[in-house]
Amino acid sequence: MGFDSAKQFKEVMDKTFDLMSTDPDMGPKLRAAETPQRFEFPDLDLVVNITFAQEVSDGQNLRWEWSDDVPWEPDVEMRMDSDVANRYFQGRENVAMAIARRRIKTSGNVKKALALVPITKPVFAKYRAMLESDYPDLVD
Repeated sequence: MGFDSAKQFKEVMDKTFDLMSTDPDMGPKLRAAETPQRFEFPDLDLVVNITFAQEVSDGQNLRWEWSDDVPWEPDVEMRMDSDVANRYFQGRENVAMAIARRRIKTSGNVKKALALVPITKPVFAKYRAMLESDYPDLVD
């Protein structure tokens, strides 16, 4: 099963980005990496731009906008369907393999983005627990 709407996808991803941004280990490391990213999800006609927070406010180390109208330029851009993103956050989609198999299309500084993968690994268990609790149809 996939997401039932773009609205549901945004809701789940907002919670996921919040989990990473406010995590006492992941958040500061992601902020320190200073790697603005643009993600496009063509199956839902959505785009999100994520960057590091200039200053930590309310525990947030990241900021994101569901728009291309942002005051920063991404270092890397990734394009994938929402089901690929869902599998990734459950720890079931290897990013390097997905890029090689063109399930994720990239441009920009991909090496810098891949350096974030080990930092974000702890989100997998948190994401899966959130799905099991709130969105059981999305568990892969």
